[in-house]
Amino acid sequence: MKIITLGDNLLRQKAERIQNIDEEITNIAKQMLEILTRDKGVGLAGPQIGFLKRIFVVHVEGDEERVFINPSILETSHKTVKFEEGCLSIPGVYTNVIRSEFIKIQAWNEKGRPFTMETGGLLARVILHEYDHLEGVLFLDHVSERRRNSLIEKYEKMNVKQK
Repeated sequence: MKIITLGDNLLRQKAERIQNIDEEITNIAKQMLEILTRDKGVGLAGPQIGFLKRIFVVHVEGDEERVFINPSILETSHKTVKFEEGCLSIPGVYTNVIRSEFIKIQAWNEKGRPFTMETGGLLARVILHEYDHLEGVLFLDHVSERRRNSLIEKYEKMNVKQK
């Protein structure tokens, strides 16, 4: 599995619901967590590896690895926080994004068990970022068009130099 990057249309497609949490899904979740560790990320969604299903994994320092399958955001706080974000699918690009400070989410884990959690801070931000990927939304979509175009241009210039 490799991480797909900005410019690949898969990143803009909405992921489909997972019908059965079986051995294949469990293995994909395990591989996603391995990629996350390898690439030193904090979150990774199915669409980022070309798997257009509603799954993402997160691992924020100081917290356990978590798998979210068919997640639903139940609540978001009115209080928001601005914080710098980046993305494994847009390497080298970072910008401040405003997101809700606290969230409540429901999902299933890799064992097929449902759970609901309330969280805030960095974990909430990472979950919202990864949830966006399931909807075909990138963190760049949360900034002004002018800023977004500037960041995309920067990304494209970095990639021309690397080729």
